[in-house]
Amino acid sequence: MKAAIIGYGKMGREIERILIERGHTVSLIIDEANAADLNEQNLKEIDVALEFTTPATAYNNIRRCVESATPVVSGTTGWTERLDELKALCEQTGGALFYASNYSLGVNMMFRLNRRLAELMNHHPQYDVTIEEVHHIHKKDAPSGTAITLAEGILDELDRKAGWENPTVVEFDAEGEPIVHSMGEAAPENIAITSVREGETPGIHTVTYDSEDDLLQLTHIIKNRRTLAMGAVIAAEFLCGKRGCYSMDDLLQ
Repeated sequence: MKAAIIGYGKMGREIERILIERGHTVSLIIDEANAADLNEQNLKEIDVALEFTTPATAYNNIRRCVESATPVVSGTTGWTERLDELKALCEQTGGALFYASNYSLGVNMMFRLNRRLAELMNHHPQYDVTIEEVHHIHKKDAPSGTAITLAEGILDELDRKAGWENPTVVEFDAEGEPIVHSMGEAAPENIAITSVREGETPGIHTVTYDSEDDLLQLTHIIKNRRTLAMGAVIAAEFLCGKRGCYSMDDLLQ
């Protein structure tokens, strides 16, 4: 498999290592310095592209791949209000796109547990639900795409919640002291998502159901980026040679 890596930061480098370990060839690497090289000419010999960049650049990167008939795997979050546009483009052109907000197998298991738990809690209104996500200080978007996916799963099953808010973001200064950015309490009908940006934390997501009498938490902790990169490479292997739009549900099933 001849792969292109779009976004050559820490995640891109980890993806490169795993691709090589699994016997694939990295034929094209795109980063800020050579963004213009992401074109149809350079993509025509590529079997699949893996795109992990920024919310500001993801849409155009993916669109360029689809328009060049290059299957593309993306894990960039913070831009997905336009994801349906790219899915429609894939349908029109016969392209291939695999998108997930998180490529960790454990996180995707958590998505399923999260939905089931929300379904059970729908009958127990004494519990309020909140979400907290913790990531490294370099992450551009807040809340994380994974936290939004968790919130959307809860909203599908829990009748007493109508939406989600991100009223609190916590950052840490050079001395390790927390800086809290708060817009007040979330509306009672919405799920409050708290975002924390600390050190080099790869990702911690916690769903909490709290009542006057007890507290139940569902937590996933990513220990390193390798689990995310491995999932992305497996998704690329799955997508290679296919047409259409896919997600982790398709891969896991």
